[in-house]
Amino acid sequence: MAGVESSLWQKIIQQVVASGGNIIRPWFTALEPISLEYGLLEILVPGRKEQEYCRKHATRMFNEAAQAATGRLVSVCFLTSAEEANGVAGDEAPAAGEGEFETEPAAFSLNPRYTFGDFVIGPCNRLAHAACVAISESPGKTYNPLFLHGSVGLGKTHLLQAACGKVQLDNPQAQIMVLSCETFVNHFINAVEKGQLHEFRYRYRHADVLAIDDIQFLSDHEQTQEEFFHTFNTLYQSQKQIILTSDRGPGEIPALQSRLVSRFNWGLVARIDRPCYETRVAIVHKKSRLRSIELPEDVTCFIAATIDSNTRELEGAIAKVAMLAKVADRPIDLAVAEEALGAAPVPTRREVTVEDILTAVTSRFNVRLADLQSKKRSRSIAFPRQICMFLARNLTRHSLEEIGGYFGGRDHTTVLHAHRTIEGVAHSDPQFQATLEAISKEIQAKA
Repeated sequence: MAGVESSLWQKIIQQVVASGGNIIRPWFTALEPISLEYGLLEILVPGRKEQEYCRKHATRMFNEAAQAATGRLVSVCFLTSAEEANGVAGDEAPAAGEGEFETEPAAFSLNPRYTFGDFVIGPCNRLAHAACVAISESPGKTYNPLFLHGSVGLGKTHLLQAACGKVQLDNPQAQIMVLSCETFVNHFINAVEKGQLHEFRYRYRHADVLAIDDIQFLSDHEQTQEEFFHTFNTLYQSQKQIILTSDRGPGEIPALQSRLVSRFNWGLVARIDRPCYETRVAIVHKKSRLRSIELPEDVTCFIAATIDSNTRELEGAIAKVAMLAKVADRPIDLAVAEEALGAAPVPTRREVTVEDILTAVTSRFNVRLADLQSKKRSRSIAFPRQICMFLARNLTRHSLEEIGGYFGGRDHTTVLHAHRTIEGVAHSDPQFQATLEAISKEIQAKA
């Protein structure tokens, strides 16, 4: 009995016999435990028919018996001798029938367009890109978990899939799970309804890489959060790579258990910001080449100046321009681009820098630049420093880590705390709110 003590197995069988009633079959005496690890008890059954019977009629009974005997959350998986010999269990689809664990194969496929080579790197995403490259080369050992967050269309999914694609290319045998949080939630609900939690847990807890997109949708799903907590722990302790994306930082996801927030912060949290003008120009160049669309330089600059939100919008703008030119049988030029996007070129303006903010704040509050970048914590220094961090997050493209670096190498959590503090003071003090707005206008006017 590998991994299962004889006394423990006896307790489980006694509990099964006591509660089994007419479910018990004579061949139950031939059942043998294989192993108990990662919260999964594997049980050897005589053959395929017995396996199907146990999955259909005895799963809940054995689950309850195993949990009562161990005092822990345990689920069972029934294997035939052939499956045991081949090392096959829940990672392959069970035999067709009522015990089958349904999956959505399309949810686990990687998009071949999402590669590192097709990703445009800029100040807004350099940290996230470098982290994804690092984990793809050494999964589970560099940054684990890796938590990417930012607004929609900024490349979170692209980087997530690029990292998984690189791992798969280097190690074709790796078990990689790439899916949306909604799919994970639906799989869990389906498994609970059909009494197939053992297959669900085996599938997710034996992955080499688990990548979940839009993890913020765990919000308000208490049972799923509980299940994901244990899945996270199992993978983390086994040094398996976890990659998560969200539209906000871990601490900003509403109704998320504090222990999950803590674990999401264990590795590296990397924010992706909106691309600056130069990065947008590079994105338009790259995306148009991938679509085999020839864009004149003035059209490229026009699109980059007009669309300042995200990569997805830039791709949509390229498609609109190309489509209008094709339908109207006209060459792609500035006039076509203006007609397609319905906007005149936006004059390029110098972006606000952290130096602009420091100049305005030091002048307004009569503090020295060296003090703002020092470790001093007196209120006369700390409060203006927090204002600088607040303005830097609102007026610049810099990531939280980059902003913290300007102020004595502070980390992203310090910047988040500063932002929340200043936001709270402004909300409760109209006079301070007016001062803050005046400083912002002064900075932007000089940019």
